[in-house]
Amino acid sequence: MDLWRRIKASRKEQAERGVHLRDAIESDLAVFFEQQLNPTAMQMAAFTSKDPADRAAFDKQWAKMLMDADITIKTVLYDAHIAGHIVKYLHDGSPEVGYWFGKAFWGQGIATEALKLFLMQVEVRPIGARVAKDNAASIRVLEKCGFVVAGEHKGFANARGAEIEEYIFRLEK
Repeated sequence: MDLWRRIKASRKEQAERGVHLRDAIESDLAVFFEQQLNPTAMQMAAFTSKDPADRAAFDKQWAKMLMDADITIKTVLYDAHIAGHIVKYLHDGSPEVGYWFGKAFWGQGIATEALKLFLMQVEVRPIGARVAKDNAASIRVLEKCGFVVAGEHKGFANARGAEIEEYIFRLEK
């Protein structure tokens, strides 16, 4: 390979490194499905579908979400690998954000960086988020991105088979 091609290849590799967002596409769903099956992730997130292993229900839900103009879904890439996704949706008419990352991408600052990038693209404010009270990692991500606790709620968590407490976070600006 000549020098020019090596330089171009090196630049492309550098551009793919780090955290990037792109619109979610149907082919991402297989990775999202596998990521949400992780038992530790389900326990942490708590609020999951009734049967996370039901691929048909998963595909139906995601097909609906991908077509909904009120929902913004971005695939999070880290070093060109699908690390997870971030979504903006309406909860009782108010915008909220949610995210899910594969366990291999935890503890590296990827979620925080991805949420910061997402919030630069999705400028609606105020925007909320909900997190199980014992999900310290997700709480840290939200706080690092400027969210503050605005309330508390109890709800049934399918992944835990019980009602649990959650924080309601809010980002004003």
